[in-house]
Amino acid sequence: MENKLRILVLTSSTGGGHDARAQAFAEWCFELYRHGVDVRIEQMLEKSSVVSRSGVNLYNWIQVHMPFLHTFFYTAVEALSYLNRSGVSIGRGYYREVLDEYQPHLVLSVHDCLNRGYFQYARERLGRENVRCATYCGEFSGGWGYSRNWIEPSVDLYVSRTATARDFAVKHGIPVEKTSVRGHLMRPKAVMDVIPAEKRSTYLRKQLGLKANRFTIFLATGTNGANNHMVLLEALKKHHRRVQVIAVCGRNKEIYNELVHWRSNHPKLPLYLDGFSDVVHELMQVSDVIVTRGGTTSCAKALHFGCPIVFNAFQGIMPQERLTWKFFRNGARSQKIEDADDFARLIDEWMEVPEAYQHYRDDFLDMRYPDDQTELISDLVGLAEEASGFTVKRYPFPRRNGDNGEPPVDLASGNGAAI
Repeated sequence: MENKLRILVLTSSTGGGHDARAQAFAEWCFELYRHGVDVRIEQMLEKSSVVSRSGVNLYNWIQVHMPFLHTFFYTAVEALSYLNRSGVSIGRGYYREVLDEYQPHLVLSVHDCLNRGYFQYARERLGRENVRCATYCGEFSGGWGYSRNWIEPSVDLYVSRTATARDFAVKHGIPVEKTSVRGHLMRPKAVMDVIPAEKRSTYLRKQLGLKANRFTIFLATGTNGANNHMVLLEALKKHHRRVQVIAVCGRNKEIYNELVHWRSNHPKLPLYLDGFSDVVHELMQVSDVIVTRGGTTSCAKALHFGCPIVFNAFQGIMPQERLTWKFFRNGARSQKIEDADDFARLIDEWMEVPEAYQHYRDDFLDMRYPDDQTELISDLVGLAEEASGFTVKRYPFPRRNGDNGEPPVDLASGNGAAI
């Protein structure tokens, strides 16, 4: 029987970023190792306890309706760092069942509340020599909003998105020799689906029904659909001859329905509208600027694809979002808008003085840094191999036809599809 590595990924749906990184990790493992690595993703907070599930629901409600209240919620959640100093206090029974049944070689946490206690209990249950524990922290910088729950000094590997965030983790207890800076964790599809510059105008016209030569503003939102699209669109009406808009609504059906009606009554402003989108990475590549809250996943994609960010700070910025905003403010002088008037002033300036936008874009592009996500996956799979005592075959990326050990597919015959 072929040896198979087992990796347990701990996540939770507070926002969409944690789950997105868990999904990205699983897809990368399959891309690089095929069936040699088995990944099991567990939404541990929701599935292990009614108390934790209620907390997740409250977080998401606050994010959509009253972001300013999250400061109080965040402060309360920090108490988990004391409850889980050496073991799992809430939801321990379900976690025990998962560990006993799955017997993972690696426990990977992509969520702040699933590090402390969870690693110690996994070693206690499975044996220290049989399991390794790792964290991927998606924060951009440190300070207020960087949860102490991320900091578990017994971790075998602590992966940070940026050097700035890594330095903060080391300052607060993570041994420097256990740290690594590996950049973003995005799905392989996002890395591979690159639209060449010469084809972006075609994409705008044929895929989105927009103009090829307009300044394109992308109004984005997270999975939960927290947004201020309606008031931002109202601020753009006067520029209908020079700008066009892409708007996605996440899983917020109410705002999608409202915007369908708004678009029908404002035909002069070109608007591409979608609900939950799987091609956000493509939309960014054909946009001149993205307006979004400080969600790490959206901002990481924007940086990767070179789409300048304007931060949506309506009703305040949540503590975790402050870390992202601070990183881009300090590094690229990125702007935040607190109301429609702020947004209107910024767009008015760019329309009147195109050089102002060009400077804004250049500063943003200067922040980009190389990141090879295959190195991140290799580091983590290597930990699982260390615990298991065996190695698994790695395939090249991007994979070519036949690289997966199966007979090549004859694309000309119509019996297969290009990878």
